[in-house]
Amino acid sequence: MILYEVLRLYPTIVMLARSVHNKTKIGNLSLPAGVMLCLPTVLVHQDHELWGDDASEFRPERFSEGISKATKGRVSFFPFGWGPRISAMMEAKMALTTILQRFSFELSPSYRHAPTPVITLQPQYGAHLIVHTR
Repeated sequence: MILYEVLRLYPTIVMLARSVHNKTKIGNLSLPAGVMLCLPTVLVHQDHELWGDDASEFRPERFSEGISKATKGRVSFFPFGWGPRISAMMEAKMALTTILQRFSFELSPSYRHAPTPVITLQPQYGAHLIVHTR
């Protein structure tokens, strides 16, 4: 739940680009083949209409019943993209589990929270952590 909520608020990919291969109709919108779409992951993940009034708050319990319930069946959570790349989530879980078994972390007093989009979302001033071995 914590991993999902962190990725919702701070997705690794801040924008996805996709192209329309065939003429597509979405509601009243008609998209011709060849159109490039940009999906702003950061904005979708914090959209109040999709996630509620607390969309900007860190609330891991929103994922207590899984992604499908948290998103109400809508494709509104895609921190690593969608489709075949979803295996990146499994890799992230495995890496995080391995790291947390061996280390504990606390924020350094010098840490300043300032996420900034470069190619991916990164801490503008670095991630100043104090690492302890277990």
